[in-house]
Amino acid sequence: MNPTRIFAALTLCAFTASPAFAQANYEIQVYPSKTADPKSTLFELHSNFTGTGTKSRFGSLLPTNSALHETLEITHGFNDVFELGFYLFASENPGSGLQFVGTHIRPRIRAPESWKLPVGLSLSTEFGPTNKKFDESEWGVELRPIIDQEIGRFYWAFNPTIGWSLKGPDAGKGIHGMEFEPNLKLAWKVSPLYAAGIEYYATTGTLTRMAAAKEQDHMLYPSLDFYFSEDWEFNVGYGFRVAGTGDHNILKFIVGRRFGF
Repeated sequence: MNPTRIFAALTLCAFTASPAFAQANYEIQVYPSKTADPKSTLFELHSNFTGTGTKSRFGSLLPTNSALHETLEITHGFNDVFELGFYLFASENPGSGLQFVGTHIRPRIRAPESWKLPVGLSLSTEFGPTNKKFDESEWGVELRPIIDQEIGRFYWAFNPTIGWSLKGPDAGKGIHGMEFEPNLKLAWKVSPLYAAGIEYYATTGTLTRMAAAKEQDHMLYPSLDFYFSEDWEFNVGYGFRVAGTGDHNILKFIVGRRFGF
């Protein structure tokens, strides 16, 4: 399987499939470039609590204040450079109870070690349907290039994410409706057991127009990653808004377990 052809196929899939379901407090994560090991499966639970959000309906959207979002992510590695992920989204909103939000699939390909690049490089494409009570775009696509590097104890990762919709208020706008969401992670491995870092998430506008400052969203998450075992993943962070508008005071947890099948 030629990695270059896979990169091209995924990119074509992203631009011909359908639109984007933004992270929207469901999968708050800056992704590393490494894909899952061949014949291994990673089960992850993303739990995110929104301390300060909207308190009334906005169009079809339910309020987000004090909402608990739960996402089950299952990722299987097929070979050294390709993995496929599946997401199941749920939300518990005050007064509405636990509700099903939607599902996504996420194929991802990475540059093989034989290319000997100075940085890790991979490309993720995520798409699937969502309930319009939680996302006005009822079908979405996300294209996520991933660049990262580990230098001694220091680690950085950058995900310049693009998302768009073909159904809903922003549908049919082509490149003018493609949102740009840069995500960045900086971390320092304090000991073999954990790393401390900062994660940055933003929505800055579209590919063709920078949004007004009050329409943007910029969040910082001081975070910790724990390395108790190669089979387990733990991440915890607290998000606060540094500029713009949107939900904030968000507490997030990610717990993952790898299996060899």
